[in-house]
Amino acid sequence: MHKQLDKIKKNESKPKVLKNIFNKDEINKFLKLYEELPVTVHNKKQNVIKKRWLFDYGKELEELFYKRLSNEIGDFKYDNLKTEDGNDILGLFQESYNPIGLHIDGGFNFNDLIFKQSLIPLTSVGSTIIFNNRYYGQSTNFTLDKDELNKKDLKYGQNKRSSEHLNLFGKKPFDQDLHKKYLNHEKIENLAGLELELIYEWEIGSMLIFDRTNLHCSSSIIKGKKIGLTTFTKK
Repeated sequence: MHKQLDKIKKNESKPKVLKNIFNKDEINKFLKLYEELPVTVHNKKQNVIKKRWLFDYGKELEELFYKRLSNEIGDFKYDNLKTEDGNDILGLFQESYNPIGLHIDGGFNFNDLIFKQSLIPLTSVGSTIIFNNRYYGQSTNFTLDKDELNKKDLKYGQNKRSSEHLNLFGKKPFDQDLHKKYLNHEKIENLAGLELELIYEWEIGSMLIFDRTNLHCSSSIIKGKKIGLTTFTKK
């Protein structure tokens, strides 16, 4: 459990979608940066490619990004883990061909005052589901899969696996129509007790900002692939 829990809760707010915050030229610069960065992880099982936004890449773009985000949430520090050399990572690009499951990005240091996270879509087809349910532990994938739950030997930066959420929010069955339309990659039993906060339909030029304590996941709507940039912050 996070040690600055009262301050974390005080900083919480509803998710916010900023439309037309980046123009076409700026989005193309993000895509160019993505192409230039080395691959960090190519998970063939999940069919996802992850690239860390390294500190010495795209410095002009980082200044632009920091200014746009800080205008909305105030001053912040990056909280995106570090490289093997101890340098900061500014964000994480993900190229996904399959939807990402239910999880929380609470970080790994319980002394940190975790804050907001942002998502910039760099492709147009996709959506992100935010629930109003909150979790105050470390970064966690929520699952019923027994093989996943048995994974204990996790590497640096990997989410723990848990089904603890099913004991926190009641047993109310999740809405079947919403499940069929947006979340058919998830077992509906894994969504028991969850209440929808926002469906963020990806739109080029927009940015989603939400609390790192919100449970969330991708929707099952993907056309080919989708690329997004996520950044985690702390105070």
